[in-house]
Amino acid sequence: MSIPKSSKHKSSPQDQRLLIIDDDEMFCHVLSRALTRRGYQVSVAHDADQALSLAATQSPSMATLDLKLENSSGLKLLPELIGVVPECRVVVLTGYSSIATAVEAIKLGAVNYLCKPVDADDVLTSFNRQEGNPDAEVADNPPSVNRITWEHIQKVLQEHDGNISATARALGMHRRTLQRKLQKRPVKR
Repeated sequence: MSIPKSSKHKSSPQDQRLLIIDDDEMFCHVLSRALTRRGYQVSVAHDADQALSLAATQSPSMATLDLKLENSSGLKLLPELIGVVPECRVVVLTGYSSIATAVEAIKLGAVNYLCKPVDADDVLTSFNRQEGNPDAEVADNPPSVNRITWEHIQKVLQEHDGNISATARALGMHRRTLQRKLQKRPVKR
C-alpha cells in the first residue's frame, strides 16, 4: 500500500534527513546550523562526488543543490542525485538565476528553484510548496535589455551543456568576453 503524497511529508523534522550541496562553506555552515536548530538531521557536501556518496549512505528526504558548483553544474548532478535517492525532494539554489536554468531544474526533477540569498524558512517553505500560485504577482515593467541579454546567454549556455567555447561561437563573441560576462552577477530586472 502506498502512502498518499500529501501525508508522506508530514513527519516531524527529526525524522527527516536534509542534505545541503554547496561549495560555499560559510553559506553551508549558516544554513546547516539554522536547519539543525529546527530539528532536521543535516549533512553537508561541497562537491558532486561527496553529495552522491552521502545521498547513497544517508538517503536524505530533502536536499538543497547549488546550481553552480565549483567543478560541476548542479543541473548535471540533479538527475544523478534523484537516481540515487528517488524519493528525495530537491530545491535548487542559485545566485545566478535565469529562466532557462529554472525551467531545466524543474524538468530534471527539482521541486523548486530559489534565488540566493535565502534563509532557512524560505528553504523549508519551498520544499512543501507542491503547487503553483495563480495569484503570483506579474511585474508591471518588462525586463531590462541587460537582463534579457543575461537570460539569452544562460539559455545558449544551457543548450551547449555549459561548454563556454561552443556557447561563445553560437553567440558570435570571443570566449574570454563570455567568461567575463558569466563571472558577473545576474543583472537585476
